[in-house]
Amino acid sequence: MQITEVRAHHLRIPYDAGPASFRQGAAAISALDMVVVEVATDGGLTGWGDAFAYVCPRTTCTALDEMIAPQARGQEVPEPEKIPALMEQIQRNLHLFGRYGITMFAISGLDIALWDLAAKIKGVPLHRLLGGAKRTKIPAYASLLRIGRPDAIAGECRTARRLGYSAIKLHETTLPAVLAAREAIGPGVPLMVDMNCPLSGGEAIAFAQACRDAAPMFLEEPVWPPEDFATLAQVRKQGGLDIAAGENACTSYQFSEMMKAGAVSHAQPSVIKVGGITEFVKVAALGDRHGVKIIPHSPYFGPGFLATLHLMSVRREGYVEIFYLKRAACLWRGLVDVDANGDVALPQGPGLGYEPDRDVMQHYRVS
Repeated sequence: MQITEVRAHHLRIPYDAGPASFRQGAAAISALDMVVVEVATDGGLTGWGDAFAYVCPRTTCTALDEMIAPQARGQEVPEPEKIPALMEQIQRNLHLFGRYGITMFAISGLDIALWDLAAKIKGVPLHRLLGGAKRTKIPAYASLLRIGRPDAIAGECRTARRLGYSAIKLHETTLPAVLAAREAIGPGVPLMVDMNCPLSGGEAIAFAQACRDAAPMFLEEPVWPPEDFATLAQVRKQGGLDIAAGENACTSYQFSEMMKAGAVSHAQPSVIKVGGITEFVKVAALGDRHGVKIIPHSPYFGPGFLATLHLMSVRREGYVEIFYLKRAACLWRGLVDVDANGDVALPQGPGLGYEPDRDVMQHYRVS
């Protein structure tokens, strides 16, 4: 079966996050931009992928059209065991454009679609190709967008708990915010604090020490630049808290350097950034060898989220991350929403398990 076409679909789905705001630079993001990757074949099967695109959808689409499609068009759909070799060759072919960022986002989209196709050809759910599911439901944590006001943070935390979420993550950078969340959810609920890389090493150590009474599960990406693994390791050692990082890392090589430096207790590969399922599997194996837990970055709602469910189902522990907001529409018709117990059911259909709703795609397509 041959690949006949690779298409990038830019979708923009509005959302409501209540008192939260998600900012990149000076511009507020008022809708979820995603680039869904469609890989068509001459056998009639379609594979679906997902390429990271929060604030760069047109750039990601261009990378898929100009770099990825020519690499894939006309190729035989590989057997599962041959996907890693093909993806490494594509990485080699494109390495002059950079091994991180947009190039890897686009590669990730193709890789996810190839795994979807490989499982569909065999008529099995993706997790069967990854070793088989060890659990059929994956716990989710509510990933709150940045709010700032402690009273509003507390209110959103309480509401998320009432909706069933068993753990909470903040995107906050102040001690009052962290303490307000802990008071709102009580002592037994996992609380994570994502800082998005604002601090120096010394500032991060001081912040970690100040947060100890709130007992966060981990402090996420406290240091700028995020690839300063030596400083991150110092924060982990002296701050007294576990450290998570990796949502901005690409390829298993960068995660290897991170883990060898002792920088993290929790690694956070993002399947739509890191290089797809192929690289995610390598990162998970590295984590197991280094005693580092895998807790992926997955606050997105396209095929990448389905892929993350399968990847986490073959592991006995670990959460999936879900942005705490209300979407105007869902590609999967609500089939992978969080249930009353804070879990997401593992899809059991062939490949990723579900086909995206083309009516939703058409309605929210950006031309």
